[in-house]
Amino acid sequence: MLRAPALRFEVDDPASADVIPLIHELDGYLAELYPTGNIQPVSVEALKQPNVTFLTARVDGRPVACGACIWHADYVEVKRMYVLPACRGLGLGKQLLEALEQQVAQAGGKLIRLETGTAQAEALELYGRAGYRRCAPFGEHRANPLSICMERFLA
Repeated sequence: MLRAPALRFEVDDPASADVIPLIHELDGYLAELYPTGNIQPVSVEALKQPNVTFLTARVDGRPVACGACIWHADYVEVKRMYVLPACRGLGLGKQLLEALEQQVAQAGGKLIRLETGTAQAEALELYGRAGYRRCAPFGEHRANPLSICMERFLA
């Protein structure tokens, strides 16, 4: 008898040997979408800082999606959300976003912000359905015609 794959979300080390290929694939994906380099990836070292919570979604132990929460004084920024192409269309992005939001809520965070690109229609749709609304550039983000900043207040 076949058994259903087991999906788990967990706080993870972005420098783990099995996570690095996922991050490299994300970097390649963004480089294809934004070949002019307007969107700069976050380094693995930056993801290992004390103010960062890095999550993976694992199916039967294999990382298939990732995302990070970067804690700032008055908001938390969601970054590095990515789902492997073979796993898209299954609602994993929504579940990952909810897992990240749960991390924020459990730690008392109230405002989540993110930056995504204009070429990422699926991400824009996901964030819009989840209640995120466009906002002005924040933090290190500056006005960029290929960039969209969004935010959501947690209840």
